[in-house]
Amino acid sequence: QTPGTPNLSVLSFHGGFHGRTAASLACTHSKYIHKIDVPLAAWPVTDFPRYKYPLEEHVRENTEEDNRCLAQAEEAIANSEKNGCPITGVIVEPIQAEGGDHHGSNKWFQGLQEICKKYDVVYLIDEVQTGGGPTGKMWCHEWFDLEEAPDIVTFSKKMLTGGLYHKADLRPKQPWRIFNTWVGDPGKLILLDAVLKTIKKEDLLGNTLATGDIIISGLRDLESRFPQYLRNTRGRGTFCAIDCDTGARRDDVLTKLRRLGVHAGGCGEAAIRLRPALIFQPSHANIFLQKLEDVLLDQ
Repeated sequence: QTPGTPNLSVLSFHGGFHGRTAASLACTHSKYIHKIDVPLAAWPVTDFPRYKYPLEEHVRENTEEDNRCLAQAEEAIANSEKNGCPITGVIVEPIQAEGGDHHGSNKWFQGLQEICKKYDVVYLIDEVQTGGGPTGKMWCHEWFDLEEAPDIVTFSKKMLTGGLYHKADLRPKQPWRIFNTWVGDPGKLILLDAVLKTIKKEDLLGNTLATGDIIISGLRDLESRFPQYLRNTRGRGTFCAIDCDTGARRDDVLTKLRRLGVHAGGCGEAAIRLRPALIFQPSHANIFLQKLEDVLLDQ
């Protein structure tokens, strides 16, 4: 159908969450409830890695998982032309947040970029959850040692407004094709400018790294002392998570933490996820870890 409605598709991954409008919801695969009763494009989806932890004890298994998921993605892209709906873009989160705080290795993200370049596919990294510093870098994909920048990066949340940046060759000839009611919301950009200056002035990325080290160390200690309840400590910066043995246990732990004045979130099937502000300091991390220990002792 012409003009402007080619039969093209975007590859996404099981466990990903990218939004609630039509195209982004078509790329979302975290919870069925998000998509019930919404007619959407049947775009392809493949597996995002699921690792065994601790990472250093499962190098072989996790390398095999990377290779399996990369092969699956490449097969989907290679076959999409003959299936009648060519894949022209790949969308992926640096950390699958809503879907359960699933991480991909540097090698996996590098391999995905290589596949995109091989087939001339746009590589879009969705930094809505991870952008703005919570992983200890301004953009989580900076950790991945990519050969070059992603083709498109999307952002929101800590960046105070929703937006994207992209390589020059993807700029539309008519700029008004990318448009919304608020025209980029210039008022929010004034606030964002102040936030960015504060992050730099107060070294909040450094603070996030230091605090994150304490959180990860503390979670690993609790995991070793309560192996019947906790497993799979993981994270970058303060963007951390740990799994409970069951979803019911996770929900009970979160409820009891709230009664102690600690607000933490859940994601995926049984994960507790942490999303503190950039000003969250080591002293706050120690308070959280003590409260979590108190809850675990009460199980």
